[in-house]
Amino acid sequence: MKFFLKLKWFFIREKKQYFLSIILLIIIAMLKLISPWAVGIIVDDVINLRSTNISVIILVVLIIVSSILVYYIRYIWRIILFGSAYQLSLDLRDKFYFILSNQSPSFYIKNKTGDLISRVTSDVDRVVYAVGEGVLTLVDSLIMGFSVLLIMSIKINIILTIFALTPMPIMVFLIKKIGKKLYNSVFIYQNEFSKLNNKTHENLNNIKTIKSFGSEKYYLSCFSSSVFYANEKNMHSEKIDAKFDPIIYLTVGISNLLAIYGGIYLIYNEIITIGQLTSFIMYLGLMIWPMLAFAWTFNIIERGHAAYNRINLILEKKNNKDGDISIPDKNGIILVSIKKFIYPYSKNIILKNIKIKINPGKFIGICGPTGSGKSTLVSLILRYFDIIDGEIFFKNLPLKSLILNDWRNLISVVNQSPFLFSDSIKNNISLGNPNAKKNEIEKVAELACIHNDIINFPKNYKTKIGENGLILSGGQKQRIAIARALLIPSKILILDDPLSSIDSCTGNNILNNIKKFKNHKTIIMISNKLSSIKEASEILVLINGRINQRGNHNFLLRSKGWYYKMYKYQKIENYLVKEKGK
Repeated sequence: MKFFLKLKWFFIREKKQYFLSIILLIIIAMLKLISPWAVGIIVDDVINLRSTNISVIILVVLIIVSSILVYYIRYIWRIILFGSAYQLSLDLRDKFYFILSNQSPSFYIKNKTGDLISRVTSDVDRVVYAVGEGVLTLVDSLIMGFSVLLIMSIKINIILTIFALTPMPIMVFLIKKIGKKLYNSVFIYQNEFSKLNNKTHENLNNIKTIKSFGSEKYYLSCFSSSVFYANEKNMHSEKIDAKFDPIIYLTVGISNLLAIYGGIYLIYNEIITIGQLTSFIMYLGLMIWPMLAFAWTFNIIERGHAAYNRINLILEKKNNKDGDISIPDKNGIILVSIKKFIYPYSKNIILKNIKIKINPGKFIGICGPTGSGKSTLVSLILRYFDIIDGEIFFKNLPLKSLILNDWRNLISVVNQSPFLFSDSIKNNISLGNPNAKKNEIEKVAELACIHNDIINFPKNYKTKIGENGLILSGGQKQRIAIARALLIPSKILILDDPLSSIDSCTGNNILNNIKKFKNHKTIIMISNKLSSIKEASEILVLINGRINQRGNHNFLLRSKGWYYKMYKYQKIENYLVKEKGK
């Protein structure tokens, strides 16, 4: 019942389809009652020598016609009802994707991809099966069971009916008790299946790394253990599930014995006829389906209920908090004031006492040792995470107060490890600007120094690059990501170590092209290749989450801190590389 209450919104919306299905099921139940009634009449007429060829033919034709009608009406209601059930799968998956797409990265720290995939696929399928086949079978069994009971009680004998169905309450009690155990067992199994799904996803995503370390046997062993554990939980569910059928068949067997025993007594006392007992046994046979269906439905609904609760854990998540202020003027000063920032589910302070003023159209460089908080800082500017102790402002308005999509539409990003879709090069470049023309795509590809590489592929810009750019080198991926960012008509360009896989010569060409193409964009660039950011109007040196130094290139060289030492080291390194090349 709780399961149906949770899906009340769906049943109210689809009430016409479900009402029509119930009407058709009632008609089917009435038609199925014709056969036992007709057979009973034929038996009594034959025994009493009252039958004629015409009457037998009429009754046989009636049985055949009713059976054909049952077949076609069942076909119609299945189309009507399952159409509604599959609409639920579309609704749940749309809602699920909407929730996922509006979550901050902190959500994905806790929720793994494999688990989410499991919920949106197998769990949704279980729910759909419950509201389709499950509800249908439940209503069918109730209508059929009630109709048969009514006919058995009124047309044959109510005492025989009560006597034959004595075991039924015990069966219902046992099924309900087993159903509770099944719900808990299925919920545990589905969680284990999600973990298995997540492990599969991780292993496939990192198959190159696994192979490069020769760790196939180790990971196969770990995967086999996960499969074994999930299978154990599944077998536990199946063992509980397997108890349903024996209980039903035992109940039906006892009911048949009681019916025969009671029927013989009533025939002996001339209360019912042999034909009526024959009809009664046939009606009792019709009760097998409602009883089996009731138990089976209980099973399906418990599985669907467990699955829906798992889905609801995600659907009930609050979206990333959005502001309500739009941004009419796209140019403005960015002010960063962070007292302290700690990632969700962590205790380590990542950033502390950060104060930055970024004027429109300026080039800001950020550098510092690994793990100093550089990428974290730009992720906060993008509002991937909300700051508890501090604030970032745009045009004196807190980012939290701005409509999130408006803010992010001002920004184009090249991430440290760019992700490319399993699609064509053209579609990957035009991801943020799908209506871009061919010449615009080629122009940004030239600026990113990737155009010549692309035209050497078999299908040029239409070349499919495989999952996450499988056929591309690391440098080609980064250059396609740079082209993608340049194609977006944004006001702010964030480059998070975009040249790490690109040689110095190509990297310098790309930077020169970006400066020419800048078009009054504000550029925020993270790089420890200091030659890439030396022309920035301000350079920030982050060490241990704090701004250790700030100023332009010449000022930082005179300060003789981390920047000065790293710049000297890189200059010597470049000189040695050139000498080696000679």
